[in-house]
Amino acid sequence: MMEMPKVISCTVANCAYNTSQICHAMAITVGDISNRPKCDTFFQTSIHGGLKEVTAGVGACKISDCTYNNELECNAQNIKVGMQSGAAECLTFKKR
Repeated sequence: MMEMPKVISCTVANCAYNTSQICHAMAITVGDISNRPKCDTFFQTSIHGGLKEVTAGVGACKISDCTYNNELECNAQNIKVGMQSGAAECLTFKKR
């Protein structure tokens, strides 16, 4: 059985789930309708959410042309999220 990869760092400071560059959502989804590796869980607000004892995993990846995508699941060892082209994106994304 595959382990869910962890989000080992997130530099998107204005996300509700980010505290000290750690994502505290239970899991994130990568990808949106534009087929960019955006963090679809990103939520900009001044209110902090998530569970402090949790480090997010990657629950699903909708970017089928990523090297690490296997049947819409991420099989990278871990990922990093950061700002790219004005959006919160998976920086581990690697086009096939």
